[in-house]
Amino acid sequence: MVVGTIIGASIFVQPSEITRQMPSVSGIVLAWIGAGLLTLAGALVCAELSSAFPRTGGVYVFLTEAWSPALGFLWGWAMFWSMHSGIIAAIATVFARYAAQFLPLSMMGQRLAAVAVIVVLSAVNYVGVRRGAFIQNVFTGAKVLAIIGIIAAGWLWRGPTPPTSVASGAVGARGFVLAMAAGLFAYGGWHMVTYTAGETKDAARTIPRALVLGTLIVTACYAGLNAIYLRVLPLDTVRASTRVAADAADVLFGGGGASLMAVLVMVSTFGAVNGIILVGPRVYYSMARDGLLFGWLGAVHPTFATPHRAIVLQGIWASLLALTNTYAALFSRVIYTEWIFFAIMAAGLVLLRRRASYRPAYRVPGFPILPLAFIIVSAVVVVAQILASPVDSAFGLGLVAVGLPVYVVWSRPRSARA
Repeated sequence: MVVGTIIGASIFVQPSEITRQMPSVSGIVLAWIGAGLLTLAGALVCAELSSAFPRTGGVYVFLTEAWSPALGFLWGWAMFWSMHSGIIAAIATVFARYAAQFLPLSMMGQRLAAVAVIVVLSAVNYVGVRRGAFIQNVFTGAKVLAIIGIIAAGWLWRGPTPPTSVASGAVGARGFVLAMAAGLFAYGGWHMVTYTAGETKDAARTIPRALVLGTLIVTACYAGLNAIYLRVLPLDTVRASTRVAADAADVLFGGGGASLMAVLVMVSTFGAVNGIILVGPRVYYSMARDGLLFGWLGAVHPTFATPHRAIVLQGIWASLLALTNTYAALFSRVIYTEWIFFAIMAAGLVLLRRRASYRPAYRVPGFPILPLAFIIVSAVVVVAQILASPVDSAFGLGLVAVGLPVYVVWSRPRSARA
């Protein structure tokens, strides 16, 4: 689940975003390493918290336990309206766009195809977690094997060395932070496995292992793919490309490389959408059980044992975002705000360590240096994004802030809503 939800579509296009910020190959490598290390640090923080609170809900539970239900509610609020539902719509749309390479789909046809993916996978996860997990395992295995194949083909490639006309340039601090932020987008989703803790066998041990191992596997895949991109393509081409993986595949496999890569992207995105659809409703279920959402959202299907109503609600909203193409405005403006919550979550870990009742089965190595470094770097990334896009940032922060008065109003009559 960790690998499948992280590896979606970004790694096949996001390197271009990083190279636009970095003037050199060394800077590009540093940005990917920095993003991977920050992701691993966050995964280690999540690993300890999930071992202490192995309950369904993940980050929502951690923020609630460490700070207050208000912060947990704001996380769930941002998740539903933008961060989680938006990424479902976004990745389903990428699937539809690549499907259009094989099917005659108009713009509306692509939107309808994206909705179809969301509806089908929501239905699969509605009728049982085992079916969703089976799809997750199959498509994750397929995409990882395909990535390994591309990396192997790249290292065996004996074509001419591409020119590196802009390979020597100073790496500025601002450009590095923005490049690392772009890399973090490609690593997004590492925390989602914690949402299913309540349905995971021996969650206190299994989830920390999954977080660490999954993050390391993804980092290895990303490092390998980027090494191949830079090995077979000129840096200027990588920088300008909007389909860098397809361009690299054309070099490695000839004219059919783009079609081959389109199939890989479809496999990758289909598996990623499935994983994200699977985990999200667990947060809304947990919130409803705590009285922070309508009680009926906390229902479990009597036959399928899934949070079926939360799955349906998520599917409807994500489908509307995909159908109206409004996900881009919401998602791009709000996605960086999750790093505010991640920083607060890590600060909560430091706070929890002072409580006598706090007894995690796993502890972050290098405490308190690692969580403190994670907090600082996360804050730097958020500030850099705000300075780079102040208007979008204000919109994103405003959307999250609107949840606070909603929480105040909602929490007062909680007993009547339970």
